[in-house]
Amino acid sequence: MTIAVIDYGMGNLHSVAKALEHVTHENVVVTRDARRIRGATRLVLPGQGAIRDCMGELEKTELRGLVEELLASQDKPLLGICVGQQMLLDHSEENGGIGCLGFLRGEVRKFPGDMRDDRDNRLKVPHMGWNLVHQHHDHPLWKGIDQDEHFYFVHSYYVEAADDATVFGTTDYGRVSAHVAIGRDATFAVQFHPEKSSRAGLQLLENFVQWAP
Repeated sequence: MTIAVIDYGMGNLHSVAKALEHVTHENVVVTRDARRIRGATRLVLPGQGAIRDCMGELEKTELRGLVEELLASQDKPLLGICVGQQMLLDHSEENGGIGCLGFLRGEVRKFPGDMRDDRDNRLKVPHMGWNLVHQHHDHPLWKGIDQDEHFYFVHSYYVEAADDATVFGTTDYGRVSAHVAIGRDATFAVQFHPEKSSRAGLQLLENFVQWAP
């Protein structure tokens, strides 16, 4: 039993791996070897930085086709994290507009420059720190996690999925309701960082390890 953290050069690869090792006795590997990725029982697609760079490195390491193949087959659980969530959508506004993997319908949008809360106080972009996540639909990865639990975020862009059935969690930042947990079939992806989200984040990773979609 092996969990493969897909190494295309972007993301908190080793932080994610260490957090997974904390919640499971399964073998956790950080790898870009196509045979090891195909042979794994579970997959993690991380991501950090600009979407252009993430998509570019996925192409450069010749892993894009493999990731698209795995998404199409849906024969093993896959967890996307941060930009690994955004990459699953059709398109991102970042870097002047970037085409993504198109696994789920929707757009990645930039937070408005003049973000304000309900009291008209100015909010910072990027959205950085702890914020509550409202569970929009039930999902096995929410097991043992309270409604409106707090998770840790660092992002300037957010997902707006086109199909409500694919939205499993939302976060309100100012007047924007971001789709921070999305999924379909054997794929689940989050904008927040579970590896940095204390007990709730570790619970979500443990749920992923036990998930049998």
